[in-house]
Amino acid sequence: MEAINLIIRSIFIENMIFAYFLGMCAVLAVSKDFKASIGLGLATLFVMVITVSINYIVVTYVLKEGALSWLGEEFASVNLSVFSLHIFVAVTASFVQVVEMIVEKYAPRLYNQLGIFLPLMAVNCAVVAGSLFMEQREFANIGIAAAYAFGSGVGWMLAIAVMASIREKLQYSHVPKPLKGLGITFIITALVGIGFMSFSGISI
Repeated sequence: MEAINLIIRSIFIENMIFAYFLGMCAVLAVSKDFKASIGLGLATLFVMVITVSINYIVVTYVLKEGALSWLGEEFASVNLSVFSLHIFVAVTASFVQVVEMIVEKYAPRLYNQLGIFLPLMAVNCAVVAGSLFMEQREFANIGIAAAYAFGSGVGWMLAIAVMASIREKLQYSHVPKPLKGLGITFIITALVGIGFMSFSGISI
């Protein structure tokens, strides 16, 4: 039940884009095309679940204070949490390379559509924030951490898909010239973000 509640909160209440506005650069650039948005969303979901799970293990058994006590009593006071961000980025970058090679081999059209934003997932603040939030919240076990990552990834994918569907509809609408492009996109993001705020009143 805890995992389900956490997933729901991560998707609707604590959405990475509409609650924290993390990963906006990729959303603004890729959400022009719905299919490309879904592809990037799935890739981001995969990377987030894997990296948060791995980083949870690293934090639990290597980085946090007392994590190295399994090596001996002399290591019980060692605290390597200062290196957390470096490790998180390194793990994320490694899996992004794997995802990039898979997409390039099996979905070259999607690879060309995503362009530079596929390898830039390595520094996507939403992906890295997933690991940072995981460390901050000190989840009880790796299953709960993975559930949080799954919910956050689904929430990010839902957000970019919503933005893409709205922006595709706007191609057939009369948008004032000064607001075309990023101008109207920022306005839409703010309005949808306000809409997602209504979920914060749900007690889970």
